[in-house]
Amino acid sequence: MNLLHRTLAVGAALSFTLAAAQADHHLSVHYKGKDGPGKGKHIVLVSGDEEYRSEECLPMLGKILSEYHGFDCTVLFSVNGEGVIDPNNQKSVSNSKAFDSADLIIMALRFRNWPDGDMKHFVDAYHRGVPIIGLRTSTHAFKIGGGSEYKNFSRFGKDVLGEGWVSHWGHHKKQGCRGVVVEANKAHPILKGATDVFADSDVYEAHPPKDVTILLHGAVTETLDPKSKPIAGKKNTPMQPVAWTREYKNPKGKTNRIFCTTMGAATDFKSRGLRRLVVNAVFWGLQMEDKINGNANVEPLGEYEPTFYGFGSFKKGVKPSDHK
Repeated sequence: MNLLHRTLAVGAALSFTLAAAQADHHLSVHYKGKDGPGKGKHIVLVSGDEEYRSEECLPMLGKILSEYHGFDCTVLFSVNGEGVIDPNNQKSVSNSKAFDSADLIIMALRFRNWPDGDMKHFVDAYHRGVPIIGLRTSTHAFKIGGGSEYKNFSRFGKDVLGEGWVSHWGHHKKQGCRGVVVEANKAHPILKGATDVFADSDVYEAHPPKDVTILLHGAVTETLDPKSKPIAGKKNTPMQPVAWTREYKNPKGKTNRIFCTTMGAATDFKSRGLRRLVVNAVFWGLQMEDKINGNANVEPLGEYEPTFYGFGSFKKGVKPSDHK
């Protein structure tokens, strides 16, 4: 092959690689941070669950964090071969390279089986000590095939976040969850202005390790109405932990600040208290507790009418770009 042919071949390969990278980038959504205390920090919000509509709530949270608080936010999705959001594609995560520059990760995942190339970007961020916020089914975020070098990450929820999948404690789709502040930890900065928390997803059973700090227990309520009363009986004696923090030393010797909540369906985020809890957790994770005042704006930009949770309930034909 002569010099001209080699040059053309290299140029074609480079163009193909660049086009592929750009195509992948377009399957995520980036919200440029406005003025605010988070200026210069990059948050990656990664959705991918079949039931609780994380593909709807994470763009909403990304907009809040960028518009009001100054963070650059990138939202990743599970997509199909046509670039359309498909939460049932457990092997997909768009633009996984975004993890390489993440200062904090918010994950709402369920039984993902990403290719090793995508897992590497996530694992490298985790090993750097990046703080992680795990929502709802992130307790069972991964179910990695046995041939993968990352198969041990099927235990990521249990080992790192502090719990894996156990069971539904409340009656699914019938009973809700009222956040009850743990008295001993009521002064924790994450709870500032976030004491009125309600989730219409039911309470999960959870037994986190002794090294966590439990912030909220979940009272099982009679109905999904935020005004409904806690039920009587053994389901609330004792109540299950539903939000906690942890400082976890990972295998590379770095410490990840962890916030985990078993609440987190898209409909749960109609609760201003839950939105504030997660926004506060971002500042805590980044060791910016001094920026938490309990009054920061956590209102969605525009209408937020999330789809009620359920398998197969996701909106068909939606592309990541539709969330811009």
